[in-house]
Amino acid sequence: MSFWSKLFGGGSDPQPVAAKTAEYNGYVITAEPFKEGGQWQLAGRISKDGKEHRFIRADKFSDRDDCAEIAVAKGRLIIDQMGDRMFT
Repeated sequence: MSFWSKLFGGGSDPQPVAAKTAEYNGYVITAEPFKEGGQWQLAGRISKDGKEHRFIRADKFSDRDDCAEIAVAKGRLIIDQMGDRMFT
């Protein structure tokens, strides 16, 4: 996307593409890494019963699969720490 398109809102960024999905304690964790500055930015989504929590972390990786593995691990950590409170 060109500089002018970004500046004036032309075009749109593609929707995140799921790299890996895992179930954990009744939740579904979906790793959705995206390209940022030539590397993969850690991002994902946690869902349960129609509710959804998205997360993005500062971690960046050169390999998309490695990023997806860590995103699932971060999702498990969020679930362990917050449980259903993440949806409020």
